[in-house]
Amino acid sequence: MTNTGRPTAAELIAAVAEFLETEVRAATSGSVNFHALVAANALRIVERELLDNTSAEPAAALRELGYPDEPTLAAAIRTGELDGRSAEVLARLRTVVGHRLAISHPGYAEPGAAPNPTP
Repeated sequence: MTNTGRPTAAELIAAVAEFLETEVRAATSGSVNFHALVAANALRIVERELLDNTSAEPAAALRELGYPDEPTLAAAIRTGELDGRSAEVLARLRTVVGHRLAISHPGYAEPGAAPNPTP
């Protein structure tokens, strides 16, 4: 189903997040202010998920390893099924986790944002 009407779901989410970030936070303090920030951050994550056009990348990384989803891959890792393919698994997991971080914590992978350990 394609939504061609306005506002879109992402636009509605963004409007509520902006209201929380500006109006509510400016008019509150203490725990209500903190909870408004948490709620706004959660809405911004949902907004990014709705606007994401790169979700095929982590799915492709899982398929390249031969698994349909993360729980199946996790089970295979736990049982040792992929013990001889650690470099390949690590590369694909970086794709999956990198995508997740781009949605939940944009800028995390930018230089200087966090250490990037190498194997």
